[in-house]
Formats: sequence, structure tokens, C-alpha cells
Amino acid sequence: MSRLSVALVLSLAPLSAACVTNSPPARWIEGGAALEIPNARWAVADDVIVIRPDGVVQRNGEFELALDRAGRVFDEGNEPLAVLEPDGRVLGPNDADLGRVGSVTASLPGWEVAWLMIGSDGQVTHFSPDGERQSFGAWVGCGANARTALACSLVTHLLAIKYQGVPQRSSSFGIGVGVGVGVGVGPGAYGGAAIGAPLYGPAPVP
Repeated sequence: MSRLSVALVLSLAPLSAACVTNSPPARWIEGGAALEIPNARWAVADDVIVIRPDGVVQRNGEFELALDRAGRVFDEGNEPLAVLEPDGRVLGPNDADLGRVGSVTASLPGWEVAWLMIGSDGQVTHFSPDGERQSFGAWVGCGANARTALACSLVTHLLAIKYQGVPQRSSSFGIGVGVGVGVGVGPGAYGGAAIGAPLYGPAPVP
């Protein structure tokens, strides 16, 4: 199993490393939500994430993941990482809950409010628990239609999970720009705020 696959499962499911297996999501063969793969670029801090028209996603020229028009996400060895269901749910290996993704917003597993949003201008916004908006870089090339926007939203959500992990509701955990993919990990990055609390931002993810 790839490093990304292990990271997703371990951050989102109560599994030990010994329990992790490379079982694809249930709808892997059938596929999930229809995507249109854009030629898009996300600049955040000192990093540049690119979605190529062939579905390969790179960070600063290095492979991160790949996606196809059927909502499937692959690692570098073409092994399953996740599938975006038609209803917006994202399922990882062993059907791990990876949250929900729409063309504009994404939410963490078990939450009904958004933690990330991509505006019509490509600006990526993170919402703190008190409703404060924090800039998280910007995409270029995602706005052709709802399916290209959905592809960008899915990539944003999965890479944020990979580099940050998913905090518990009661934990003090923040997201900040500056390290790796532009995600700074650590307690109290926003003054002890916990991601995922009710906010005045976007409506719940559809």
C-alpha cells in the first residue's frame, strides 16, 4: 500500500498499521462521480500543485496521486486510494470515510459543515471554528464547469488530509500556510481552535 493510502486510512479510521490492507472502495470497478480532468494549477505558499490533463497530480514536479473521469483516485502504482461517490462521499481503502466533497466545498468525516471552499475566482478558503476565513492559496484552471471544479475540490481535500491529518473535534489543531504542501501542522496554530466546529461560512456540503 502506498504512503498516501496508509496516511489516509490511519488518519481517518481507528485502525492499527497491522490492520491496514489494500482493499479498494466498494464502487471501485463501477466508478463514482463523473469528473472532467482540468489542466489546473494550485499555488499555496512556496508550493505548486498541478493537475495534468491525463489526471496525474504533482506537487513541485513530484507525483502525488492520479484521478480519472470516473471519480477514482490512484497511487503511483495504479493502486486504489479513494473513490468519489455520486452523492459526494469520499471512500478510501477498506471503505474508510474520507469526508464529503462538492464542487465548491469539502467537509471532514462526520461533519456537516465545510472546512474548505474554492471560490469562483479559484481562491481556496479554510474556515476556522469561529467562522474566520483563512486564505489557502488559489487554483487556476478549475472553473470551466462543475465537473472540473469537482476534480479540483477533491484534490484539495485529499492533499489537505494527507499533509494535515484529521483532528478530533475536541483537539486544538490548526491549519496554516508555509510547510510542505502549504499546510502547517500543530496544536494551536489558530489560537487553539478546533477545525470543524459550526461556522457561518458555506452551507453544508451537498
